[in-house]
Amino acid sequence: MDTRLLEASQTGNTMVLHQLLVEKPLILHTPALSSSENPLHVASMAGHTDFVKEILRLKPEFAKQVNEDGFSPIHMASANGYLEILRELLTVDRRLCRIEGRNKWTPLHFAASRGRSDIIKEILVACPESLEDVTVQKESALLLVIRYSQFEAIDIVLRWIREKKRDDILNMRDEFGNSALHLATWRKHRQAKSFSQVVEWLIGFGNTTTGGTLIVNAVNKSGLTALDLLLIFPSEAGDREIDVLLRNAGAKRANDIFASPSSTLDYDTYQQNAEDRCKSEPEDDLLEYFKFQKGRDYPSDARNALLVMAVLMATATFQVGINPPSGVWQDTNLTGNGTTTPKHLAGASVMGSFSPVSYLLFVVFNSLGLSVSLYMLTILTNNLPMQLEFRFCVVALYFTYYTGVTSMAPEDFTKTVIIVLSAVLPPTFHPFIKLIKLSIKKI
Repeated sequence: MDTRLLEASQTGNTMVLHQLLVEKPLILHTPALSSSENPLHVASMAGHTDFVKEILRLKPEFAKQVNEDGFSPIHMASANGYLEILRELLTVDRRLCRIEGRNKWTPLHFAASRGRSDIIKEILVACPESLEDVTVQKESALLLVIRYSQFEAIDIVLRWIREKKRDDILNMRDEFGNSALHLATWRKHRQAKSFSQVVEWLIGFGNTTTGGTLIVNAVNKSGLTALDLLLIFPSEAGDREIDVLLRNAGAKRANDIFASPSSTLDYDTYQQNAEDRCKSEPEDDLLEYFKFQKGRDYPSDARNALLVMAVLMATATFQVGINPPSGVWQDTNLTGNGTTTPKHLAGASVMGSFSPVSYLLFVVFNSLGLSVSLYMLTILTNNLPMQLEFRFCVVALYFTYYTGVTSMAPEDFTKTVIIVLSAVLPPTFHPFIKLIKLSIKKI
């Protein structure tokens, strides 16, 4: 993004924006070509309503762009509580309410987690179906307001659910099988009085024993009901009140549900969860959790992880290349005495003198690892500033490795090692290949 355009976006200076448009009529087209962040992202983050209006008039498609960190302008406005900016963005397209960012978070999720009551109301008016949206962790807006203890927002969301008769949202579960009642009961230890009121609100919608829709005996993936959580994690205040509320609503412990098959719905739910836990091995769940998931993980996070791995691999392969197994000879012996002490030069590889083939295999695979890691570094740092300087450093690093490995090679295998090192060069080292070919001709 142009530096002056960035400064204008940060300060909300519309006069500078118009001056730039006169000087460069296509200046608003360049951000789409050079980066994923546009002036509307910056202005929405800074809260400049007038600047946002002007950008939307000139380039409304900016409102739908998500930057590399997974945020669109409406995500930023919702998270920061900029109501006027949110309204301006919704005039472009009301469907922006459901645009997904990092971890599949929508603007309503950000507003819910931060307790932005005005934003929540505005989004629910514009797009009530956004209450159905869930994050990668399967958390709805209702679960988020409870998780983050946003009591005013909890009241707003529950009232909206009641008015629109969307009682099914009350029983939505997160990835651990916890419902809104699970979370409200478990988190009561922080603000007992407030959470007892939340439990009362939730139970007020009805439950399975009274013909309503709230399942008070829902069993999570740990095999626990809301009453189990209350009893397992006791606190000094609020327990008795919540216990009375739950038991009056027909709440039971999971063991009691299991022992009473007559309660078919709860029993089947418990059994299904138990079967699912048996089928899935903990090791498999752990592996899946740490795998990169598109939509959940930032591309920038994946890039940073790859950079770290590439640096570690380059460091390890370079180090072992210039310090080969068994070390190097400290003296020169041009006569040798058979297999006990073969002839050698000072600085040559001991392993290479005894087993040239083993040394050659070592050089092949170690050089391949170094080349691939350096190639990864050049790709991952592409388009960053000071590219020429960085490429020079990479070439100098490989040349140092190249010189060290060839000097340690057995005398009869020097040319073979040079050919190997030339063969495993990354594509980005093409200019360097000419230098290597000249060195081969001189041998």
